[in-house]
Amino acid sequence: MRLAQRIKRLQAARRQSAHGWYPRARRVPSPNADERSGSTPVDLLVIHNISLPPGQFGGSAVEALFTNRIDPSAHPFFAQIADLRVSAHFFVRRGGQVVQFVDIHRRAWHAGVSELVTPQGRRERCNDFSVGIEFEGTDDKVFTVRQYAAGARLTRWLRRRLPLVHLRGHSEIAPGRKTDPGAHFDWIRFMRGSGFPAAARSACAELQC
Repeated sequence: MRLAQRIKRLQAARRQSAHGWYPRARRVPSPNADERSGSTPVDLLVIHNISLPPGQFGGSAVEALFTNRIDPSAHPFFAQIADLRVSAHFFVRRGGQVVQFVDIHRRAWHAGVSELVTPQGRRERCNDFSVGIEFEGTDDKVFTVRQYAAGARLTRWLRRRLPLVHLRGHSEIAPGRKTDPGAHFDWIRFMRGSGFPAAARSACAELQC
């Protein structure tokens, strides 16, 4: 019986993976997503940070925000964001747990007004061709060892399924509007763990994006 149950779990994980759901993630579908427009390849990974309330970790507020269930009376800051309709594909908690909100083949609403700058030119509307990962954190705190490990493992899985060649922080595709993931995000560590080549960000440095 145990073997049969294990086989069923593996089969279910494979079906989820084929449909754009990460088998290692807890699945919390968000209504804040839609179909991608056009045939543009999904070649950009965007790194964010988030904490709700600001500077506080743990709890269910991020999931509530991404599923339109946040209680505006629970914290003064929540009243300011209760009407937002946003999401990310993934949320990596401080302990390394991964939550997935949107199938990677669909468009999550994470980047907002944005532009990717590359040597080949500029592309607006980054949501159309990107995957967004939110790391639980703030601009002024270091991220955890478990987050880097979980994020790298997730990104290796993504790179086997999508033609990801560009890696950016939210601040780099929305300069002046966003500041995350902040100066404490260790890009070199993340790239080594996830297998991203230096070219994924070297062009960004050259172009000062």
